[in-house]
Amino acid sequence: MKKTVCPACGGETKRNGRTSSGRTRWRCKLCGASTTQNYDDTAKLLKLFVGWLLSKLTQGELGMPARTFRHLTSRFWTLWPVLPICDEVHHVVYMDGLWIGRAAVLLIACTDDYVIGCHLARSENSKDRGCLMSRIAPPDVLVCDGGGGIERARRAHWPQTKVQRCAFHAFEQVKRCTTTRPKLQAGAELYGIAKDLLHVADQDEAARWLVSFSDWCVRWDEFLKERAVVDGRRQYKHERLRKARRSLEKLCREGTLFTFLEDDVVAGGPVPATSNKIESNNARIREVLRNHRGMPVDRRIKAAFWWCYMNSEAPMTYGEMAKAFPDDAQIMEWRRRAAGLHASDDEVSRWGAGIVWAEFHSNGPWRSDYD
Repeated sequence: MKKTVCPACGGETKRNGRTSSGRTRWRCKLCGASTTQNYDDTAKLLKLFVGWLLSKLTQGELGMPARTFRHLTSRFWTLWPVLPICDEVHHVVYMDGLWIGRAAVLLIACTDDYVIGCHLARSENSKDRGCLMSRIAPPDVLVCDGGGGIERARRAHWPQTKVQRCAFHAFEQVKRCTTTRPKLQAGAELYGIAKDLLHVADQDEAARWLVSFSDWCVRWDEFLKERAVVDGRRQYKHERLRKARRSLEKLCREGTLFTFLEDDVVAGGPVPATSNKIESNNARIREVLRNHRGMPVDRRIKAAFWWCYMNSEAPMTYGEMAKAFPDDAQIMEWRRRAAGLHASDDEVSRWGAGIVWAEFHSNGPWRSDYD
């Protein structure tokens, strides 16, 4: 226990009964002055709150009544864990978006070891991707699934960064068109070629794969040009196969399928062909949300932010977090100032691009602060 000293003379104190409210009274041995000691347990309670949020424990398994836990930690739901700007240059950075319900998407960037950035947005677009990239030093290679707007944002913010398209997502894009049991011979062959993409390990195998895909395109070109009249309009008979072919042709033209095999890239360190690392992180965040399912969407978003921050390179101590992190009121005020508004205006403050916090909070007469 922290030693209590006299606020008047700084002398040593001893216990001297309790006040009418039940608090311990301390009396100075030198001057006789009485005082009480205030203990700041914010860091301890924040650690308890974050530990519960990122675990499988229920509120009743924390050594206290669930209602007491909610009473002691409810203030921490207003905090927003903010990741600092990453100015360290990494060899490989993974980027992906995690949808939280249908309300918002959390854009996440990470390395093989930790999370380096996250940004909340309404959708996966180039503007919000750029907001995330602007807070991270350009890496040597970006591994991604080719989601909406990511290439446009990369050209604007990381023009010198090379892109490795996730091979598994490229295969999945073909599989959605052919299914796992294609009925047509052309579909069966294309499915096999796309599946072989997952096993390319060197430049010779990459060259053989490109040749096999080119041969398939030539062999089935006339077949894919076949048309039929549907509702009085001429349409391609095998549009799904044409779509699968276009997806692979685009990746071949861009040269992003086998970036991980290029000599100048490998010289800086190994680069994976898939984005499994960030997909693993997304799965762990979803597990946190499942463990506490039933939370309002704003709390689900904050739970995802807490996971990202606690898995960053150097999280602050809990005492520092409680002092440094902004709360809902501060963020709303920042957004009002950025929009040239005043605190008295009724217009809803926004965070990110198109995120209206009023849509995430319940404004009805019933309480919604229970889990």
